[in-house]
Amino acid sequence: METVTLTINGITVTASKGSTVLEAAQSAGIYIPTLCYHPDLVPEGACRLCICEVSGARSLVASCCYPVAEGMVVKTNTEKVRHARRMVMELLLANHPKDCLSCQKNGDCELQTMAAALGVRTRRFDGGAMKMHTIDDSNPCLVRDQSKCILCGRCIRVCRDVQQMHVYSFARRGFNAEVAPAFEQDLSKVACSYCGQCASLCPTGAIVEKDDTYRVWKALHDPDKVVVCQIAPSVRVALGEEMGMEPGSIVTGKMTSAIRSLGFDRVFDTDFSADLTIIEEGHEFLHRLQHHGVLPMITSCSPGWVNMCELKYPDMLEHLSTAKSPQGMFGAIVKTYWAQMAKINPEKIVSVSIMPCTAKKAECVRPQLRDSGYQDVDISITTRELGRMLREDGIDFKTLKESEFDNPLGTGSGAGVIFGTSGGVMEAALRTVADVVTGEDLKNIEYTAVRGLYQAKEAIIHIGEHTVRVAVCNSLGSAQKMMDKVRAGTAPYDFIEIMACPGGCIGGGGQPVPTSMAIKRKRMEALYRIDDLSRIRKSHENPEIIALYKNFLGEPLGQKSHQLLHTYYKAQHRL
Repeated sequence: METVTLTINGITVTASKGSTVLEAAQSAGIYIPTLCYHPDLVPEGACRLCICEVSGARSLVASCCYPVAEGMVVKTNTEKVRHARRMVMELLLANHPKDCLSCQKNGDCELQTMAAALGVRTRRFDGGAMKMHTIDDSNPCLVRDQSKCILCGRCIRVCRDVQQMHVYSFARRGFNAEVAPAFEQDLSKVACSYCGQCASLCPTGAIVEKDDTYRVWKALHDPDKVVVCQIAPSVRVALGEEMGMEPGSIVTGKMTSAIRSLGFDRVFDTDFSADLTIIEEGHEFLHRLQHHGVLPMITSCSPGWVNMCELKYPDMLEHLSTAKSPQGMFGAIVKTYWAQMAKINPEKIVSVSIMPCTAKKAECVRPQLRDSGYQDVDISITTRELGRMLREDGIDFKTLKESEFDNPLGTGSGAGVIFGTSGGVMEAALRTVADVVTGEDLKNIEYTAVRGLYQAKEAIIHIGEHTVRVAVCNSLGSAQKMMDKVRAGTAPYDFIEIMACPGGCIGGGGQPVPTSMAIKRKRMEALYRIDDLSRIRKSHENPEIIALYKNFLGEPLGQKSHQLLHTYYKAQHRL
């Protein structure tokens, strides 16, 4: 790799040719403040907080966009630079609301943190005109408050460049400039998948997940309600971050203890229904393969992806597996099988899911997910919302003793755990499909070809006499490229896994912030460590799943399982 040598603050730094001054400084451990910059996005130089003095430049330059050059001399902390940065921050604060104490992003707000770091303690430009905006809370998942927007453009770039949904863009000019959907419509009226990547990357409280914690508290304090929860696989490797621990910390036992202390009557594991999903989805794939069904079959666990398919590829919906997501399956089983076992009237059950995903909130209210006679899942909250509940309750998370999930819906396999990362659903399915096809208990069960954080992966898998061609996509941008191939008939695959969020659920829109691919990698590695240490590593070997079919469902793809565990899709029509 070709390199250049430059000097930053008197320190000699070697950097890759083509890299930016900011990247060179970061590699040398030299701090430069940023707001609009994000390591996973194309830099735009919008906020100007990263300005530096560079030899030969006529004015201060945005270090996130300025390329390094041989012999360049950079100064990041001169009086001129510090004065300019403070001015930029003061101007941002001049048009920003003063509700920091009650803002959902308080403590996670990058603007707040940066103002403190730059020593800005007063609002010098106060009393002038303020932009006024109404709050858009029209959809079940996200809330937009444009009075808190600093025009950094992160939401535009992640939606345009990574997810390729193009929901947001800049509108108007000058003082009246704002970020808005097409025709300044509410978010519920435009083609948004509700994936929440915009909320995950927003540095302020301009876009946040809809807070449903008050609904959970209300249910917990109602003596007539039986409140149960299910916890998604990726939450156990992300909640620790939310509570101040290192990224990738495995906190399964502490997590169950913490949630139980909030007052939940049962703490169950979505790994259980991930295993159930594999049984149904795996048998559905085999049925399609052996009976000339519609191929490629595509997974349907990610509601952000399902929303996108219904919006942009309604003619391709027959390719989606009819299996509900693990969240949906769990909700249906709780209000039928478990309610019967526990002798509880389903009307008294409040089913709560704790998910890495904002789009799960919209999935809960889908009219298709009421096959038990009740709404499968009543409330879905994100990892961030759970963190707020734990802090509100005064729980000292780090010192908690560990505890186990409740049974019979608390046993999951290693295959269920890896659902939380891109490639995990595919690998889990292959472990079960391979055993079913060969009639053997295969020992080589790690399909590493589908692992990793690449946005698109493919592999040819040999199972007995069958050759199965598979592909894995994460992010809606890569999903659309794949669907264009499926539509054109040029996708040479039998089975495709698609996750809406970059990295899969570990990068969900409801996960702790800040986030980056480096942090997602640590979460992914933690999930595979859990899988490696699991006593059960195949979904069909989960004894609770075996008992469920024996005592209640009958058989995979049977009448009762079809009624409770499968669904249908229909076109959505939005701008």
